[in-house]
Amino acid sequence: MKEGFRQSMAWLHTWSGLLVGWVLFLVFVAGTASYFRDEITLWMKPELHQAHHEDVSPEVAAGHAVALLQKKAADSPRWFITMPTEREPGVRVSWANPPGVKPKGGGRGRFSSAMIDPATGQEISEARATRGGEFFYRLHFDLHYMPAIWARWIVGVCAMFMLVAILSGIVTHRRIFKDFFTFRPKKGQRSWLDAHNATAVLALPFHLMITYTGLVTLMFMYFPAGVQAVYKGDENTFFAEMFPSGGERNAKPSGEVVPLADIGPMVAAASRHWDGAPVGRITVNHPNDRIANISITRQISESKRSMSYNTPTVLFDGATGRQTKTIGDEPSGAAETRGVLYGLHIARFSSPFLRGLFFLSGIAGCLMVATGVLLWAVKERQKYAKAIAKGGRVGFGVRLVDGLNIAAIGGLPIAFGAYFWANRLLPVGLEARPEMEIRCFFITWAVAAVAGLAWPARRMWQVLLLTGGGLLAAIPVLNAVTTGTHLGVTVPAGLWAVAGFDLVVCALGLSLLWAAWFVGQRAAKKAAKAAAARPATPPLGEMAEGVR
Repeated sequence: MKEGFRQSMAWLHTWSGLLVGWVLFLVFVAGTASYFRDEITLWMKPELHQAHHEDVSPEVAAGHAVALLQKKAADSPRWFITMPTEREPGVRVSWANPPGVKPKGGGRGRFSSAMIDPATGQEISEARATRGGEFFYRLHFDLHYMPAIWARWIVGVCAMFMLVAILSGIVTHRRIFKDFFTFRPKKGQRSWLDAHNATAVLALPFHLMITYTGLVTLMFMYFPAGVQAVYKGDENTFFAEMFPSGGERNAKPSGEVVPLADIGPMVAAASRHWDGAPVGRITVNHPNDRIANISITRQISESKRSMSYNTPTVLFDGATGRQTKTIGDEPSGAAETRGVLYGLHIARFSSPFLRGLFFLSGIAGCLMVATGVLLWAVKERQKYAKAIAKGGRVGFGVRLVDGLNIAAIGGLPIAFGAYFWANRLLPVGLEARPEMEIRCFFITWAVAAVAGLAWPARRMWQVLLLTGGGLLAAIPVLNAVTTGTHLGVTVPAGLWAVAGFDLVVCALGLSLLWAAWFVGQRAAKKAAKAAAARPATPPLGEMAEGVR
């Protein structure tokens, strides 16, 4: 505090952003993609692109799902049925594997899943196995290749640093809103600062909201003292009371086989209870057992216009079909507050237009983080200007930050492109196919990161941006070559979930290609300026005349 409060906040803003900037960039990019994770998953399963069948009643669709589960997972302790929506036309069913049974497809969990046609009940078995957009959703807080609890603590600490960086940045920049309307191109450090301010202020409410609500989603892990004090360490009881929509899942099965009651009347009764609102998810605990229970949760829909992720649930006795109780019709203030904050973070309530605004705000957040870490390197490099002019090098810290910037910012688009290309090029029947797609993501990113750390130069920026931009911009062509649902088909047919993916990814790729061209132009101008500054060597004839 010797230099004053604002100067201290500037120091705090710089280092709280820089130290975790590369992890935050990954979190922002993957989280931004997650706003359209259903559309990404649909694009990555081209066999489902035409699965828009005639309207069928929820009762019929649920009945088909139960019939399939009875054939494939009659001995499972728990079933899950996700009803079709506009964003996902099929009925998704999943089930917990009995002990000792591993899931198909190389998944991390102990669950298996399938997609069925809601009209016919036939399994869409030819749909390729993929994690789709769900991979990005889990990546942005689970980081994949590490225990989930460690990853969530790492992301949580980074989010806390992010919150500190945002608040200290507001204090530091006295003219933050005035500077938002100021951009001075080709001014070096000043231009990077203007870009950083503009992207930060453009979606400042979003940045504050998404960071704070991200911490709230895992608040019980980060702040367990209250739960430990009240429940004496019995977390299972706490979560059963806090999130009761899953029914009585901890009860032990009786071992007495009793067939499930017809699911159709239960679905109809739950919808009537919600004044006709659609059913979203059905959970069956201990199917075909005397103590079986079924919980039916309302769908989160645009028409409801509720930001809360809390959804009311109706519970039924699985053997008799009798309604036992309702949950969440009038949630407590604390539960509804958390539900609204959680709902704001994942934006499942939003319309396509509002979800697009969330996506654009997420892009602004990615640019804010990227320009922030780049600004530090640009600023520090100026301290070595004289040494560089004499043929010297910048310090190790600057070279390390330059390499990490190239690895994270330049390498991540290549990894995304490789993930989508692998989805189309890997054989459909490949064993552990979802995990192979994910390996392609991380292998290509690792190669790009090693290249960036080994040669942290402007030309490497250009190479990586060209590669990532080319992979993304060519995706509509890849889709046209490998499937029959290219833009010439999807746009006239109104399949905007598929067409929108092609168009948005292509636009992002073209933006990266423009950035690569811009970097190349800057490098050429810099080289020309350096050549003009060097004294010209006189021709040999003139040298001879000078000697005479």
